Amino acid sequence: MGTRNSSKRQMNKTVQLQDLGKKDYKATWEYQEELFKGIVDLKIKNRREESELQTPNYFLFVEHPHVYTLGKSGDLSNLLLSEKQLEAKGATFYKINRGGDITYHGPGQIVGYPIIDLENFFTDIHKYLRLLEEAIILTLQEYGIVCGRSEGETGVWLGVGTPFARKICAMGVRASRWVTMHGFALNVNADLGYFDNIIPCGIRGKAVTSLNVELGVEKVDEEEVKGKILKHFSDLFEAIFEKSEMVNSQSKI
Repeated sequence: MGTRNSSKRQMNKTVQLQDLGKKDYKATWEYQEELFKGIVDLKIKNRREESELQTPNYFLFVEHPHVYTLGKSGDLSNLLLSEKQLEAKGATFYKINRGGDITYHGPGQIVGYPIIDLENFFTDIHKYLRLLEEAIILTLQEYGIVCGRSEGETGVWLGVGTPFARKICAMGVRASRWVTMHGFALNVNADLGYFDNIIPCGIRGKAVTSLNVELGVEKVDEEEVKGKILKHFSDLFEAIFEKSEMVNSQSKI
């Protein structure tokens, strides 16, 4: 019944863009959960009532204070800091419900959370991840950065197949009823020292890098990078971005 209704319902390719600025990880996670639940609840209502209400899509940009997050399949031993050491570094730690292992978020990093109903675009999680990667790859290529994918390792890498392989963009998503949450973290002007406190994504012997380091400059214009990401995401997903304010939220964000 759900499939029949979704095929009748007109696909909504408009994506509401919200730039949250610098926000606490937990508050942003709770806000993501609210948006995610709103879409899922509407899909359940459509199925139950055989209605054809359009589902919304969202894309959040945010910068988090220093934080380490561990995916549901992750290994806690990949965090190399005690609770006291975390506190001393002004960092927090959360176990979360995305795929993937441990990663770091912090200032100088562009974090993007697409919370979209894939039934508005295509129903293929593998394709979704590959297109997310492609949006970042195309963005970095505009800066003359040669990058790509590393087989079996989600995200965007430089120097794949060499002893100098390094990750510039981490990805981890959750999906239920074809609705996505979580997303990507692109190092643009990141303090790479914070990655020394973890085994990034549980992968030993692989370094991380940042766009400013690769370009040999002190600072890259992050707003410019965001614009390029949105352009490529829009092209790849045939999406139309529309700036919007935050949806009524119970989260203290």
